[in-house]
Amino acid sequence: MSHGSTAPRGAAADNLEDLELFHGLAAPGLAVVRAAMHLDRYARDAVIFSQGERASRAYALAAGSVRIRQTGSDGGEAVVRFIGAGEMFGLVPLFTDHQLPADAVVAEDSSVLSWSEADLKRLIERFPRIAGNVIGVLGRRLGVLQERTRELTTLHAEQRIACAVLRLSAQVGRDTFEGRTIGFPLRRKDVAQLSGTTLHTASRTLAAWETAGLLTSRKGCLTIRNLEALRRVAADGRAALSDARLRAFTPGPCVR
Repeated sequence: MSHGSTAPRGAAADNLEDLELFHGLAAPGLAVVRAAMHLDRYARDAVIFSQGERASRAYALAAGSVRIRQTGSDGGEAVVRFIGAGEMFGLVPLFTDHQLPADAVVAEDSSVLSWSEADLKRLIERFPRIAGNVIGVLGRRLGVLQERTRELTTLHAEQRIACAVLRLSAQVGRDTFEGRTIGFPLRRKDVAQLSGTTLHTASRTLAAWETAGLLTSRKGCLTIRNLEALRRVAADGRAALSDARLRAFTPGPCVR
């Protein structure tokens, strides 16, 4: 990992308006934000912060991807969220008990921006738009949490897996000639944990979908070849539970 006490200019430093926390800020405000910003570069598998540590900074991902991983009292680990470029993380504890509830682990080489707690709170006082953005970020994440809770209690495993893949596609997907690609390495274990199922079930289901032409996997990155068919799996439990129905889906272009 390399550190910079103040972030140099470059793509990460010049696109602050793309970060969800600073949407709508005018150029003079962004200049103030930039002056307080630090840039760190992390290699894959590096730990940005650890569960239980005291929170002292707010983070934003400029490039790459980060797993948010939580450890239970029994020692079991689970990925609870992926952070994509432009998203904030490590923010909530600064406004609560200052205890980080999870690890932030780099999934691929990444550039991470950060602000000290004191600087962030000064920025919020000076630019109320940031406070509104914080509320928006927290509201959206609460909505996702409620949605995942509903899925765990009402949907079959295959439906939950489809929902998890579709959610990642909406979060960080990009259109390619093959379909819609989730542009960071996604392990079968990650899919299982995000959908609340077993590794065996996640692996079996993804393999069946690949055979049926719904998606492909190359170098750990999933590409959805038929977005509408995957949406039908998420919505229709009967389709999700039948390999025969899966095979009946005709692979087609990615449709938003």
